[in-house]
Amino acid sequence: METAAGGPRPGGETAGVIGDMLTPIGTGAYVVDGRGVILAVNAVAERLLGRPAAGLVGADAHDLLHRNARGETMPTSQCHMRHAFLAGRPAQDEGEWFEKGDGTLLPVAWSIAPYDAATDDTCVLVLFHPREEPAEAPGPATAREGTLDELERLALLAEMTTQLTSTLSVDEALRRLVSLVLPRLADWAVIDLISERDEVWRTKVVHLKDGVPVSRRDLEGPMAPVPAESPMPLSRALRGVSSTIAGPETYERSPDSGIAVEQRRLFEATGMHSAAIAPIRGLREVLGALTLGRSERADAFTPADLTLLEDITRRAGLALDNARLYQRQRKVAETMQRYLLPQLPRVPGLEMTSRYLPAPDASHVGGDWYDAFTLGDGDTALVIGDVSGHDLDAAAGMAQLRNVLRSYAWSSRDEPPGLVVERVDRAVLRITDVTMATLVLAVLGTDDEGRWTLRWTNAGHPPPLLVTREGVAGFLTDGGGLLLGTGADRPRADGVTVLPPGATLVLYTDGLVEAPSHVIDEGLERLRRHAAALAHRPVGAFTDELLRRARPADNEDDVAVLAVRVGTLPERG
Repeated sequence: METAAGGPRPGGETAGVIGDMLTPIGTGAYVVDGRGVILAVNAVAERLLGRPAAGLVGADAHDLLHRNARGETMPTSQCHMRHAFLAGRPAQDEGEWFEKGDGTLLPVAWSIAPYDAATDDTCVLVLFHPREEPAEAPGPATAREGTLDELERLALLAEMTTQLTSTLSVDEALRRLVSLVLPRLADWAVIDLISERDEVWRTKVVHLKDGVPVSRRDLEGPMAPVPAESPMPLSRALRGVSSTIAGPETYERSPDSGIAVEQRRLFEATGMHSAAIAPIRGLREVLGALTLGRSERADAFTPADLTLLEDITRRAGLALDNARLYQRQRKVAETMQRYLLPQLPRVPGLEMTSRYLPAPDASHVGGDWYDAFTLGDGDTALVIGDVSGHDLDAAAGMAQLRNVLRSYAWSSRDEPPGLVVERVDRAVLRITDVTMATLVLAVLGTDDEGRWTLRWTNAGHPPPLLVTREGVAGFLTDGGGLLLGTGADRPRADGVTVLPPGATLVLYTDGLVEAPSHVIDEGLERLRRHAAALAHRPVGAFTDELLRRARPADNEDDVAVLAVRVGTLPERG
């Protein structure tokens, strides 16, 4: 029997009453709840097992005690006690072993029966005593029950583990889960999920039609709240109490809740004659329930199928937990990143626009950023950068680096960009959490002849792109230097150029030009050609279309773009 998070548990007072009732029993005795957790033991059980009550109560009875003749942990699919327990019937066996506190095996005979503990949960009384002669070691497990033999079950679980843990998308994990159980185990798969607001949503109702999965959208959607006391199978599963086998007859009587109404509708609409329902448990809470239904195949589900279903939902719960964690992290990082990315200043004679696109993969949230601010003397600072990493730390590091750069750029506004970045580089490792970063710092102003001039330095970042209004595009490759965070204290070069009226300067991060399937030179050339073709577009449309055309289809990174178009210079007073 196994335990998991979620679901009610008898309190200390109830457990004490159970313990008092076990005291007079002259053989080893303990009581477990609906998840197989030991609630109370008697003194005889403590003595036979060589384990104090403190080491037994609260533990999973199956994991702690059940072993085969070789002392190996027994899979739940081979546990006769587990099968009987899930079937809700009394049972007994004379050929099994419990592990004692000292690691030795105790050959036992046992019997179990439902136990009225005056709680809302299912409880089972287990009685056991030592066998005089150990039974022969069991042979290889066979598929006495269920639709898959033991080897097929292990293969399915291995595939389940590989498929579900290799994605960080909730939707993709659910799609894979359905494809793995249909049609191997059932004709229908139904997934009910509990949201972070404790709302239940029937997320998937899928069956196979001519080998193709078909969703019943009319049966999906919001569900009523989970009733706290309902004994109905899905309600118990959504509370994390137990797994159950159900049929249409289960819901023939008057429904006790809105969930029971939907369940009756589900059985009527799908024609399922047998269903196995199990909780999907995360590490700390119940995430939902998985229902497998059979309508075309004649055989009904058995308790042995429930043990397999629980193994499946355990893996599904872990995958969904991880996916939700990454999605929450991505949402926090994106919100933080968007909040910290600045409003662009309004500068006479300049049109500025910016874009930020998150990575397609929820796990890739990074430190891509841009900035633009006036320096108080008619010049405008333009920045594009990328802090290493793809997580919340990278987004936080981006904020630190941006603030440091702003401070140095403002206090040293009469100095060239290269000298400013030198000072930033020396400060990065000392006063921030940033380990490595790239950036371009450019200063846009006017010269004595009234022309727009650009001075810049490049710290290991992809080169800026300059596009004239006639469609001539080229990269600004001067002013290159090492990225930040290397510890190399070297002077940084600057580049200088004049921007003709109508020219567009494009600063971007590597997600716009890099992809696993292509070298960066291909991405840079693709960017250059598309930018040249779009030179006549308004700067906003230019930027949007450039992102759409130039960003690689298999891009795995976020993208930041800052585009600046120079126009007519303001008249000097």
